[in-house]
Amino acid sequence: MRITVLAAAAILAAPPSMAAPTPLRVVPNVDLTRYAGTWYEIARLPNRFQSKCAGEVVAAYELRPDGRITVTNRCRTATGDVTVATGIARRVDGQPPSVLEVRFAPAFLSFLPAVWGDYQVIALGPEYDHAVVGTPDRAYLWVLARAPRIDPGLYRRLLDGAKAQGFDVAKVVETRQQPPGS
Repeated sequence: MRITVLAAAAILAAPPSMAAPTPLRVVPNVDLTRYAGTWYEIARLPNRFQSKCAGEVVAAYELRPDGRITVTNRCRTATGDVTVATGIARRVDGQPPSVLEVRFAPAFLSFLPAVWGDYQVIALGPEYDHAVVGTPDRAYLWVLARAPRIDPGLYRRLLDGAKAQGFDVAKVVETRQQPPGS
């Protein structure tokens, strides 16, 4: 009983910053067939699961017959090794197709909500040549493009849009897309 009371008190005393964040303004419609294919990471907010990625980060999305998407992420480490992570993305019921969940954990853990991460498209070029993906808690952000580089003005506008949605773009790091000396 005492633990329950203490837990309830801790929840009630939590600072307002722990309140649910404002929902992201997502792209209202994404044609997942056009979105499929290869995307180069232009920049990202640093995160623990990409901590070994030194550059050449690429994501490939492939539509599956069951309506889900196979996600294959590749990157080169500082030692020159290539790491690959394969996962599954799915649409979120009642949300536009720009709101997905992604899982890289084994399939037998799919029933656990904690293994699914948010993936929300908050900007998308009309020709599907660039995109910005983030999470509602503003902890994760990626700038993606169909080519290894984008126009610096476009890049700035994409970051400005992310900043307007509450992302700390001062922490964004650009991704090296070519090995040194090439």
